[in-house]
Amino acid sequence: MNSKQRNSLISVILVLVVAVAVAVSGRVSSGDEEKTSSVSADSSSVMTVTFVDVGQGDCEFIEFPNGECMLIDSGEKYYSDEVEEKISQAGYSKIDYLVATHPHTDHMGGMSSIIEDFDIGEIYMPYATSNTKAFEDMLTAIDGKGLTINTAKAGTEITFTDDITGEFLAPVSDSYQDTNDYSAVLKLTYNDVSFLFTGDAGEDSEAEMLENSYSSLDADVLKVGHHGSKYSTCDEFLDAVSPEYAVIECGEDNRYGHPHSELTDRLDGRGIAYYRTDMNGSITFVTDGIGIDASSVLTYKEN
Repeated sequence: MNSKQRNSLISVILVLVVAVAVAVSGRVSSGDEEKTSSVSADSSSVMTVTFVDVGQGDCEFIEFPNGECMLIDSGEKYYSDEVEEKISQAGYSKIDYLVATHPHTDHMGGMSSIIEDFDIGEIYMPYATSNTKAFEDMLTAIDGKGLTINTAKAGTEITFTDDITGEFLAPVSDSYQDTNDYSAVLKLTYNDVSFLFTGDAGEDSEAEMLENSYSSLDADVLKVGHHGSKYSTCDEFLDAVSPEYAVIECGEDNRYGHPHSELTDRLDGRGIAYYRTDMNGSITFVTDGIGIDASSVLTYKEN
């Protein structure tokens, strides 16, 4: 067992202890309850996917069984210290795979600091630009380390191991009116268990995925698009993904009213258990690649 795997194991055990010791507040469609894990914490076989609570933004941190890790988005810049601390406490000094889904600051605002403070392996971004300082700072940090950007688009694959695959299902087109539709949509599969990360992809991007990748959309866990907006995760898309669990990343009392009731009604109507970072805090799925059950979903909310 290498040092990353050992530290990953320790971090999983600590999360389990916290989950048992701390009363967790929040909501899933089946009601409020504290979460513990029944999955073995053997880091040689466990993959953990954490939806980090960064308020009205997105951030997902994945720890692979082989000791590597991936970060998808980072939230706003003022969350960068918190995100970096979580990664460091898990035992990582290198982020092997870094994905910035699209150039909005609630998704990539903290990327420049993270790129500067960690060793970085492969970077994936869609071919979309922004004139914000956060986006320019990210490009400067990438250039400063002599890193290259892999274009995230439909059909691009990430090579992990024999039992872990990654494929981008969007963006499909080269240009969109809405920047959100440039979102890099990544399907990550560990043996029989799959996660679909959608960024802020809206109905136009979803329609393209339905037309081009329908059979590939099925996933056990869906990261709901655009913080639970009613204009994302349409009925047809949700039926194609057919998830058992869904995660909505949004901030408490956010000014957009996310998640919209139209979206939660769609989830409730299909009996999909869902978690919300505004109510549940950070949410971790622990899987051995065979399956996921509710007892293997951990939630932790800061006081």
